[in-house]
Amino acid sequence: MNKKTILSLFAALTIQTVTVSAQTADLDGGPMGIERVAMCVGSPIPYLSEPSANGAPNWVQIDLGALFPVEAVKLYPYFQDTGDIGAHTHNFPVRFRIEVSASAAFDSPHVIVDQTGRDFIGYPLEIKTWKPAVPVSARYVRLTVLKPDVFELWRFEVISGGRDVAEGKTLSDSGRGSLGSHYLLRPQRPAGENLWYDRPEQVTAPETWKPVKAPLRTPRSGVAVGGLFRQTFDRNIQYLLGSFSVHDMAHNFFERANMEAGKFEGRSSWFTRGLGGSIAGRFLMGAGNILRWENDGELRSRMDELIDYIETCATPEGYIFGYPERTTLQGQNNAYARGWLSQGLVEAGIAGNPKAWPLLRRGGDWFNSCPYLPEMLMRVPIGNQGMVANSRTYLNTNVGVPKDIQVLQQYFQLNFWLDQLIARDPSAIWQYQYERVHSYLIIVLNAYMDMYMATGEPYYLNAMHGAWDIFREHFMHAGGSISVIESYTFPPRQFPPKSYHLRMPTGELCGNVFWAVFNEQLRVLYPDDSGEKYVAEIEKSIYNIGIANQDHEGNIRYHARLIGKKENGGRGGSCCEGQGTRLYGMLPEFIYKLADDGLYVDLYNESSVEWEQNGKKISLHQHTAFPASPEVELHLKLTEPVKSRIRIRVPSWATSKMNLLVNGRKVSAGNPGSYLTVERVWKDNDEITFTLPMGFRLTKYAGVTEDFQGKEAYALEYGPILMALSGESVQNGVLKLSSEVAKFASRLKPVAGKPLHFSIEGEDNALEYVPYYELGKDITFTCYPIFATKADIH
Repeated sequence: MNKKTILSLFAALTIQTVTVSAQTADLDGGPMGIERVAMCVGSPIPYLSEPSANGAPNWVQIDLGALFPVEAVKLYPYFQDTGDIGAHTHNFPVRFRIEVSASAAFDSPHVIVDQTGRDFIGYPLEIKTWKPAVPVSARYVRLTVLKPDVFELWRFEVISGGRDVAEGKTLSDSGRGSLGSHYLLRPQRPAGENLWYDRPEQVTAPETWKPVKAPLRTPRSGVAVGGLFRQTFDRNIQYLLGSFSVHDMAHNFFERANMEAGKFEGRSSWFTRGLGGSIAGRFLMGAGNILRWENDGELRSRMDELIDYIETCATPEGYIFGYPERTTLQGQNNAYARGWLSQGLVEAGIAGNPKAWPLLRRGGDWFNSCPYLPEMLMRVPIGNQGMVANSRTYLNTNVGVPKDIQVLQQYFQLNFWLDQLIARDPSAIWQYQYERVHSYLIIVLNAYMDMYMATGEPYYLNAMHGAWDIFREHFMHAGGSISVIESYTFPPRQFPPKSYHLRMPTGELCGNVFWAVFNEQLRVLYPDDSGEKYVAEIEKSIYNIGIANQDHEGNIRYHARLIGKKENGGRGGSCCEGQGTRLYGMLPEFIYKLADDGLYVDLYNESSVEWEQNGKKISLHQHTAFPASPEVELHLKLTEPVKSRIRIRVPSWATSKMNLLVNGRKVSAGNPGSYLTVERVWKDNDEITFTLPMGFRLTKYAGVTEDFQGKEAYALEYGPILMALSGESVQNGVLKLSSEVAKFASRLKPVAGKPLHFSIEGEDNALEYVPYYELGKDITFTCYPIFATKADIH
């Protein structure tokens, strides 16, 4: 019997729902029913007992509020999974007693099970169910634990009349007394408490699909950049070439294939040790995107060499990943590491590597038929982030197959969550019920958008519109950073709607990369003015989080902190480095969009684009120093006249109408949040010019950070650019100005010779507003100065 067969049998043995009623010699109580179904937990621990006092046993007790006939008592163990053929149960009671009573004094208890005389041994992934030997009614149910000294539980149920009558009732324990309505007694979650998730009824036949042809296309090549984007681009190349050697990036693959791996020479971290192959995926995402636009010989050589190594280490069955197959369910291997490598191979194939997509297909075929699929969503931490590996393979390569989407429908699609998103329910984000709260939920939105494009199913798109509204309304700082990040509390409580924590490290770069991609996915569907809002989100994510989280040496920061000091940048292969390098390599594609009848100019940066219109080549050069200067000139180069429509974005942050000139003559004017269309027969050297109406906007802080409660604290933006106030008087991210907020913008004065730097008339001369993206790590700053009130002044 081979390893794969053993694993398949183990999965079937451990996960299938089976009830066995039998007298058990191991227990001193009555019949024990075993449900071989395990619950899903992430990192949170809903119940942890206090250490026992003076050797006395611990107990936890439920008050049902009234007498109920007790049919069964269920204990759900809390576990952490090693991903190998054994899962480790966390501190489940080993010697214990469960008894019930009509009175709180337990003066005449009925014992359901007594396991105090010998250690209890059970399957680690099972719900433990005990049934009374004779009929009994009770109001109070108590679990007394002699061993271990501290125990943990995921859930505690009392079954009466076929339902859990403990749900929502009162919990108490020996260490703390009354715990009230504890999460241990919560209602079952919408998709149940099981690890096994399999919904074949959700799978749709490919012949029923109506693939969506977006009216706009994102260029995959033909764009060159200068200016600020060029600086970011070049630093990204420096980062990629200076972080890990090709051998280090292939190290996990060598080890997994039992080949000579040699010594790992680079910086070792959890990402390099515990997420096999992820730093290879990180490199391929960054290098593959860069090489779409320009051919850097060293980057291409390293990319090709790395893919050669991955191919060499692949198994005959098509297993290509950088972690052993037996650890597929360990940690974030299946979700994070597989997702990163798959996305990297997508980009490498677009960049021209001939082996990338065939390798991707081999890995996808293995995944689509592997025995672990029913456990991948619920058992793996943030298991749904791995959806993008399938969805991007299907939609962005020529090797996609319908099963890539059908596997997502069957094993990952959570309809209750999609319904929450459609209902614009913020709890879908900050109280997500099947793992820790995380900005990584946005990468799941990326996958569902792909599923919409593949199938044309409106249900997916409706949910994505709801998700956009939820994040935009409830979970976004001034400047555009995502205000909800990874949370290890349970039930989730750290990031309620509009909490906008400033002392906690929010603004994770990963989240905003996913957000930029999500908005681009929506952008290509809406060619009219309604698409401008998605471009505005991309723009903020690029300037105020993406570029702001890259330091001058190309190192990449994790969080975009808005007060205090910025973090140090890293080169250790973290998640935000992987998504950061991806974003920086993608920058050219955000500037322009292509349509059958012409071009859209979405962003402003020194750049050029080439495209074909009616069989004729057109080249447009954008000359601008934006954001340092608002003037923009678009210069066309053609070999012969061509009729085309060129659409120019008037940003929603514009302070007035924007006038558009062609060859020096005004042709139109547009309102903020719209597109100006110029349709004509274009000739060589035609010129479009305009000045972006930039101005200041102040946004009042309305979050929960204590330093700013009841204060007049405001963030300042100039056009799309988040501004930060720096100077010696900024202490620990807090600064109180003597100015009132009224007419404050009129007191901001440009600093000579320093574009986008402003002093404040009447304030300390050392104080200076600067673009947040310019700040280095050692500068103390605040994006939320506190303004004086009339009471302060008078």
